[in-house]
Amino acid sequence: PELAQHTITIKLAEKTMSNATVLVEGLYFGEGPRWHEGRLWFSDFYDHAVKSTDLAGNVRIEHQLDDQPSGLGWMPDGQLLVVSMKALAVLKEENGALIPHADLSQYAKHLCNDMVVDGTGRAYVGNFGFDLDEHMATRGVEAVITDHPTTNLVRVETDGSVHVASADMHFPNGSVITADGKTLIIAETLAMRLSAFDIDADGQLSNRRVWAE
Repeated sequence: PELAQHTITIKLAEKTMSNATVLVEGLYFGEGPRWHEGRLWFSDFYDHAVKSTDLAGNVRIEHQLDDQPSGLGWMPDGQLLVVSMKALAVLKEENGALIPHADLSQYAKHLCNDMVVDGTGRAYVGNFGFDLDEHMATRGVEAVITDHPTTNLVRVETDGSVHVASADMHFPNGSVITADGKTLIIAETLAMRLSAFDIDADGQLSNRRVWAE
């Protein structure tokens, strides 16, 4: 069936959240916002599109995909990286097209989601770990929050090689790296907390801790 379009908005905060204004309307499901070269980039994943907007709300479609896009980031040379959710993969922009960069299927399950890319081009990618919608429908929200499969946070090196960055994650999604490049902070949605890791020189993560809950 044709997907109904919902009015989902991106809001622009001016000094305080009480002054938030609508920047973009009419999105299907906005995800993974990143600021890049004077524009706010994001995935509208039910529209299978990577989009960007300026601060006047002028939206531009950057890429149209066959899959649902999610997390976004850039290599040091400016090449765009895009998470391909159903394919459990990361794509890389080359000559204006998106081509395979990394296959995460060995370590990720069901759907991939958000991603953060560090200053060297190394990426950290989350995934659902299980069919969330099915479990919610059959078991209920409370049961899923209480008892659910965990999964891996996946690290993708600049050459496309894939490694487990951290195991036993509770729906890792929504990730940032601090300005000094030394700490990764990520939401563990089903544990209802933000977790932090130290980023070692070789990209491995250590010193896992609760950052907020």
